[in-house]
Amino acid sequence: MSEEVTPYRIAIEDRQLEDLRRRLEQVRWPDRETTGDWSQGIPLGYMQEVCAYWRSDYDWRRWEKTVNNWPQFKTTIDDVGIHFLHIRSPHEDAMPLIMTHGWPGSIVEFHKVLEPLTNPTAHGGNAADAFHIVCPSLPGYGFSDKPTATGWNVQKIARAWGAIMARLGYDRYVAQGGDWGSIVTTAIALSETDHCAGIHINMPIVAPDPDTMDNLTAVELSALEAMGDYDKWESGYSKQQSTRPQTVAYGLADSPSGQAAWILEKFHAWTDCGEGDKQHPENVLSRDELLDNVMMYWLTDSAASSARLYWESFKNPDMSDVDIPVGCSIFPKEIFSSSRRWAEKRFNKLVYWNEMDRGGHFAAFEQPELFIEELRNCFRLMR
Repeated sequence: MSEEVTPYRIAIEDRQLEDLRRRLEQVRWPDRETTGDWSQGIPLGYMQEVCAYWRSDYDWRRWEKTVNNWPQFKTTIDDVGIHFLHIRSPHEDAMPLIMTHGWPGSIVEFHKVLEPLTNPTAHGGNAADAFHIVCPSLPGYGFSDKPTATGWNVQKIARAWGAIMARLGYDRYVAQGGDWGSIVTTAIALSETDHCAGIHINMPIVAPDPDTMDNLTAVELSALEAMGDYDKWESGYSKQQSTRPQTVAYGLADSPSGQAAWILEKFHAWTDCGEGDKQHPENVLSRDELLDNVMMYWLTDSAASSARLYWESFKNPDMSDVDIPVGCSIFPKEIFSSSRRWAEKRFNKLVYWNEMDRGGHFAAFEQPELFIEELRNCFRLMR
């Protein structure tokens, strides 16, 4: 098996963009929601507005140029080509860091933090906090290849990430992630202990400690309530993707408005973007940023292949204890929250814990300055 790492550039053909415009011109819209708000899903009026902008004003080439200004590569692991950014710091003593996105995110989530993390002295920071960053697209996401056989669960991805770091010559490194990236990063902490010096996650997956149920804190009560709300109102997408990912993909792969709605609804629900009638994803992220991320799914026809990660990984989650250093940043609008004492039951070396006053599920995307400071503070303890 070749271990070659080859340079890569994104080059979307004009015909793909023309096909997208044609489809956006011919959308068959559903009926308007009967509530006049987001409680039945993403409102018709907003989707019509977004799709009109997408068709007439959005510029994919702008984002394509941005990504192509970063060093990109592909390498093949078990017949699947993995696309990744590899941005070396100008500071030679920088710490190698592998960062992993989730669903419905992509490497777009990290675009605001890459430069400050790799070149802190150009952004008011210290050279001692510099990182060499590796930022892969999950298998079946973005410009990574799509697995054609089963088996690509989070444990296999974690081992693949370890192989990438080895191919790049990094013998000691740290890892970071949120959403599926948090779960992959935790899996790295379980399987790559000879090389991973520690991890930082912004969605720690831990079980509520049964020994605390008679003495719950306000944070723990809130976490349990949020879990219940998620299961009742927010988890339909995950139930579909973890059981029948192929079925939902027919509509998403054929309809750009469908693919965008499937994704943008989650940015409304999971970002810290206001309350009540004021809640709106464009309060924290621009329309271009939201569509940049949607395009990572649409242009690569990734509806089915991205959803299969749920099918692969929901059945047998590995909740083993983690014995290497762990840091957690808890943002208030995160999907799943934890208290420190619950986290300490799983993370035996919890060296960093901070509860933020703003921010949501897409932390690096929504609050890049806070996210950068959290990584610097956490990984100073692991250098």
